[in-house]
Amino acid sequence: MTDNGIILSVQNLSTFFDTEQGTAKAVQDVSFDIKKGQTLALVGESGCGKSVTALSIMRLIPSPPGEIAAGKIFFKNHNILELPEKKMRLIRGDKIAMIFQEPMTSLNPVYTIGDQIVEAITLHQKKTYEQAWQMAEEMLAKVHIPEPARRMFEYPHLLSGGMRQRVMIAMAISCKPSLLIADEPTTALDVTIQAQILDLLDELQQSEDMSILLITHDLGVVAQRADNVAVMYASRIAEQCSCMELFNKPLHPYTKGLLNSLPQLGTRQNRLNTIAGNVPEPLNFPSGCKFHPRCPIGCNDKRCQTAEPALKEVSKNHFAACWYAEGYEK
Repeated sequence: MTDNGIILSVQNLSTFFDTEQGTAKAVQDVSFDIKKGQTLALVGESGCGKSVTALSIMRLIPSPPGEIAAGKIFFKNHNILELPEKKMRLIRGDKIAMIFQEPMTSLNPVYTIGDQIVEAITLHQKKTYEQAWQMAEEMLAKVHIPEPARRMFEYPHLLSGGMRQRVMIAMAISCKPSLLIADEPTTALDVTIQAQILDLLDELQQSEDMSILLITHDLGVVAQRADNVAVMYASRIAEQCSCMELFNKPLHPYTKGLLNSLPQLGTRQNRLNTIAGNVPEPLNFPSGCKFHPRCPIGCNDKRCQTAEPALKEVSKNHFAACWYAEGYEK
């Protein structure tokens, strides 16, 4: 483990994709740390670079056309970007596991649930098929799937979306990873199932002493689930601090816009507040601050339009990339 209990340290990560139209800079100069047993939420609209960041950590970026152009990723004192693929395979799925957005596309439709979890266990642990089968059944029980012994023989299409997501979680935790990356784990699930899945992740984090990188576009999910938050916009981190600090004192206009878009308890609203415009395409980022075309300040400010602010510490452990953030040194 790295200093101060940090289990994962992403430093100045940049990931690019070569296309016929040019180079798409999906992730640029992203840095954050995750401590043992803690949850970091990576938040932002679709297209901000959150999933590409996660895939970069797992070293699952397809090459070509993608490449990790710069940066370091330290996992327990080892820069995993320097490891040969053979050694990375020993870490991926074992020490670092990932729950993908859509379980139906991640599960193989022609294999039973039991066979797929068993394969994950035998790949990383010295277990016989019988031992792995027993462990897989125990994992299904741990994620609260009823009648786990029967479910082991079923195929993915026979399960509901919530059940398939639980299977993905069971597969991810089967080798007791130190870090779990959950990429939009509640997408396309109804509100009740969303709460159950998030409660399950909390429960497993406590019992397994895992660290979690929770990727989401929903700040409502983050409020009660994260220790720290990094708000990502158009390939870069716009603001980073503790969860409590973010909700009590947001500094970046983008963060404020996301928070203002949440429904307010006890108030009557005909329509929810929105952020005007859309996230720019990686092939066509605006000059200066990437948020300035949508920002109530930046859209009329020449400095915002021409010079991109760096991510700076504006108060203790609170970082922002905005010329007008309180405490930002110009």
